[in-house]
Amino acid sequence: MRRSGAPALALGLALLAAACGNSSSSTSSTAATTTTAPTATLTTDTITGTVAVRGNDSHTFTTSATGTVTVLLTAASPPATVVMGVGIGTPNGSACTRLTGASTNTAAGGGPPPGIITAGSYCIVVYDVGNQTAPVVYTITVSHP
Repeated sequence: MRRSGAPALALGLALLAAACGNSSSSTSSTAATTTTAPTATLTTDTITGTVAVRGNDSHTFTTSATGTVTVLLTAASPPATVVMGVGIGTPNGSACTRLTGASTNTAAGGGPPPGIITAGSYCIVVYDVGNQTAPVVYTITVSHP
């Protein structure tokens, strides 16, 4: 009887060792997928200005790290429904050279799509898209790292 118990014990230990081996690899796999990178602290700037008929107005800002930038035209008038161009770009002397895909035409409440930027100097430009009949006063918010 001793001989029949030894193979059963060996089989039980082999199954236990196999089960332990599988749980160990699954735990390390799970730990690798739950690790997240630290996120940059966001700064929100509120900027006001005036755009002349057929004109534009730009403001610079600096980011301290790579992260998401979001721009929102919070107010523009007269009239309150005026559509303005809003873009994110890089300073180029006294101009703001818009980044590809980082501008839109919008009334208050909209803005260009959020984007990822690296640390450095950027600018926001608000411009007449051809429908202004008088200077437009605007307010925008810019959230950036």
